Amino acid sequence: MPQNVVITGANRGIGLSFCEHYKGLGFNVVGVCRTSNPNLEKIADNVIEGIDIGKKGSCEILFNELADVKVDVLINNAGILSSETLGQIDFEAISNQFQVNAIGALRVTEGLSANLTSNSKVAIITSRMGSIEDNDSGGYYGYRMSKAALNAGAKSLAIDLKNKSVAVGIFHPGYVTTDMTSGGGDISPDQSATRLASLIKNLNMSNTGTFWHSNGEILPW
Repeated sequence: MPQNVVITGANRGIGLSFCEHYKGLGFNVVGVCRTSNPNLEKIADNVIEGIDIGKKGSCEILFNELADVKVDVLINNAGILSSETLGQIDFEAISNQFQVNAIGALRVTEGLSANLTSNSKVAIITSRMGSIEDNDSGGYYGYRMSKAALNAGAKSLAIDLKNKSVAVGIFHPGYVTTDMTSGGGDISPDQSATRLASLIKNLNMSNTGTFWHSNGEILPW
């Protein structure tokens, strides 16, 4: 029986690259997204679209779809970014980033916790912009704050899921060339997904709850 991997934000960027990578490894790939596309549908074994992880009702649809599916690897990849500067802060945009980036990932993980069994793995795709110690440029209030909150929640998940022998990894993907970075970046989505998949493979109960850069470096909180 192939293992099952569930990937949110699966329709483009790193999420789509994750789908392709795990399909190549022989996994049964479940791609979760708001809007599907032919690229995802060619790769994933099961596409669950119309899912906005920032909304409770939308996530209930996801949980019902996967009610009887064992989840070997859960990759919380979906996220949004907007830029706020002091004096021009859009607080609604900040709230939306919290709903998706922090609360959404927690909601998905809790909602699928019954699907996780001993030796399942949960990957939280965060950002080094959520590191308080690493912040030397300011700005991006909503993204930084939501990712810092995500990191805190992921650390608690790592502790609370220990009794199920489920390891949780907290991963910065690198500066990746995606729509989110407006085409900037120094590595491709495929390179990032390959790096992260290697870290997920090596994730275990001895390193659960660690904050990693995709290059293997441990990042400061």
